[in-house]
Amino acid sequence: MPKSKRARVRRAAVPAVQSTVEFKPDYSDVKRDLKRIGMLAGTFFVVLIVLSFFLR
Repeated sequence: MPKSKRARVRRAAVPAVQSTVEFKPDYSDVKRDLKRIGMLAGTFFVVLIVLSFFLR
């Protein structure tokens, strides 16, 4: 049978547990963005409620 022409890929061995590296993501930007989105949403709701009184 003819051999496959695909190249074989070697994979590096990865240790099962890496206790020396800790994952500490920084979510300060996300918190700031969520606060801004919340404030904008609240402002728009207030504007809609005020407009509903004027448009009746």
